[in-house]
Amino acid sequence: MTISEKIFYWLPRLLSIGFVLFLSIFALDVFTGPFEPMMVVGFLVHLIPSFVLLAAVLVAWKYDMVGAIIFLGFAMFYVWSAGFDRPWSWYAAISLPSAIVGILFLVSWFQKRSRARATPVQLDPNQ
Repeated sequence: MTISEKIFYWLPRLLSIGFVLFLSIFALDVFTGPFEPMMVVGFLVHLIPSFVLLAAVLVAWKYDMVGAIIFLGFAMFYVWSAGFDRPWSWYAAISLPSAIVGILFLVSWFQKRSRARATPVQLDPNQ
């Protein structure tokens, strides 16, 4: 495995974990004002997207194409669900990192696929 293959293998995985942690920070907004027990429920509800993406990271760790589809799909879903009349910074903060991670997973998948095709099949000499 070359250095660029190692970079494109690890970069989407590490960035996806960072993206999930970044999204999780937004869940902390429920803790404004005096503490109430229902804030914990609100915190867990706000963490649902992070839990879903964390599960996607676990699957994408083995299957790069799944990571590409999920993260690119999340980027498109966010733009669609937020609406097209929002400031560009909304899309830059949420959709852009997700799209970058999805593209990096796609590059990793292409590299893995081309490496598998370039490896010649070894025939067993004992046959």
